[in-house]
Amino acid sequence: MSCHCSFVTLPKKKGFGFFSFFCYILSVEKTVLVYEKDESVIRFLKSFFRRRRYYTVHFFGEGKRSLGEEIEQKKPSVFMVNSPDILTQLQGLRISCPVIAIISGDQTKGIHAAIKSNVDCYLVMPFYEEELDHKLKTLIYRSSVIENLYRDKKDLETLLELTYLASSTLNPKEVLYLVVKKISEVLHATRCSMISVNLEEKRFARVLATFEDPTLTNLRLDLRKYPEISAALSSKKPVIIQDAQKNPIMKGVRELIAPLGIKSILVIPIFFREEVIGTMVLRMSRVHHSFSKREVDFCVALANAASNALYNAFLFQKLDRERGNLEKLSVTDYLTGVYNIRYFYSRLEEEFNRAERYHLPLSCVMMDIDYFKKVNDTYGHRVGDCVLRDFAQLVKRHTRKSDLFARYGGEEFILLLPQTPLDGAIVEARRLRKMITSTQFPHLGKGHTITASFGISGFPDEKIKHFDDLISLADNALYAAKRKGRDQIVVRSSA
Repeated sequence: MSCHCSFVTLPKKKGFGFFSFFCYILSVEKTVLVYEKDESVIRFLKSFFRRRRYYTVHFFGEGKRSLGEEIEQKKPSVFMVNSPDILTQLQGLRISCPVIAIISGDQTKGIHAAIKSNVDCYLVMPFYEEELDHKLKTLIYRSSVIENLYRDKKDLETLLELTYLASSTLNPKEVLYLVVKKISEVLHATRCSMISVNLEEKRFARVLATFEDPTLTNLRLDLRKYPEISAALSSKKPVIIQDAQKNPIMKGVRELIAPLGIKSILVIPIFFREEVIGTMVLRMSRVHHSFSKREVDFCVALANAASNALYNAFLFQKLDRERGNLEKLSVTDYLTGVYNIRYFYSRLEEEFNRAERYHLPLSCVMMDIDYFKKVNDTYGHRVGDCVLRDFAQLVKRHTRKSDLFARYGGEEFILLLPQTPLDGAIVEARRLRKMITSTQFPHLGKGHTITASFGISGFPDEKIKHFDDLISLADNALYAAKRKGRDQIVVRSSA
C-alpha cells in the first residue's frame, strides 16, 4: 500500500545533493517522541530506530505526565502519534516540531483526524522503512530550514531596529549601550561591553558602554589583564574562546576569571576605514554554552553597524579631552603650572562678594622671591624659569584645596585664603616662609637657597571697600617687607 503524505517538496540548495543531505541528518542526533499503544507498531518502530543510531527515540503511553509536559521535557525533533484523541489534543498545544500521524486501525477515521489536526505527514499500514526514513529526514530538514529562516528574520529585525535607534539619537554612547543591551538580550550574555582603543595608548583601552551598568562609561582597562582583547586587536579577527579555563590565550589570567564563572568569551574587532578602533566583548557563564557560527555572524553584523557610533564616541572623547586641556590652559600660567592672574581676578571677585554678603573673613598674601635677578644673572634665564616653576609647585603643594594660588607676574605670586582671618593668614605665611628657606632647589648650586618676602591684607578692613583694595594693601605690605631688608612678613595693619 502506498504511503500518503502532506509534506512539501525539498527546497533546492546549491551543492546540496542527497549524500550531503544525508550527512547533514547524521551530523546532529535527533530526538523522536512516539505516542503508541499498538504492540505491532511499537515492534516495527523499535526495529526501525535500532538500525538508525542517529535518532534517540522515546516511547510513552498513558503516564503521570501530560502530553504537553512530555513534549516540553523531551523537546523532540519529530513527534509521532497513533491516536485520534491525542491528535485532537494537539490542536490546543503549541508544538514547534513536525508531527507524523501513524494510522494502523480505521483508516478513514485516522486520515480524517490527521487532516483535521493539520499534521505534517501521516503514515498508513502496512509500513515501509524506506518511506518512514525519507519522511523523517525530510521533515527534520524542513523544520531546520524554517527555524534558521526564523532566526535570520529575528536577527535582521534586530539589526533594523538598532539602525533605526542609531539614527534617532545624536548621542553615540547611547547608541553603543543600545547595541550591548540588545546583544545581551538575544544571546543571554553575562557581560557585554563596547571597548574603545587609542592607537597612541596601546597598553590601555576604555569601556564606553556595558550592559551591566548603563551609567558606567570611560572605565580604563589594563589590556595585560585582557589577553583576549589584545589578541583580537593584534590579529584584527574575531577571537572565540569556547572554554576560558583551557584556552592557551587565557593562561595568564585563568585564576582571575575563575571566581567570575566565565565559560566562553567572544571578542569582535570593530573597524572604521580599515582601522581597528575598538572591540565588542561578550562573556558567557553558561556551562554548556559555545558560540555558534550564527551567533558570531550576528555579533559581527552588529559590530559593523556600531562602528560609526564607536568612532563618533572616540572623536567625542578626544574632543572632550582637548576641550579640557584648553580650559586648563586658559586659566593656567604656562611657565609655572599654577593659576594665571586673569583667572585669579575672576575668582577674587566671587570670593570677595561672598565674604561681604555673609560677613566672612578673607585674606590675601602676596609673595616675591628675593634677589631673583641675581639667580638669572648667575645661572641664566633657563635656570631662573626652572626655579620659578619649582617655587610655584612647592607653594602649591603646601596650600589647601580651597585656597587660590596664582602667579601675579615676574617672580611675584599671590595667595587668596577664603574664610581665613588675618591671624590665620600670618600663620600660613610664616609656615611657607620657613619651608621656602629650608628647601634646596635642585637647579641651584649647593648651598644656594632662596628666600621670599610676604605682604598680607585681610577683610574686613575699614580701608577695603572693593576687591582691588585687598590686592593693593597686600602689595603695599609686600613693598614694605622689601624695604625692611627682604625675607620679611609685613601685615597691612603694621605697614
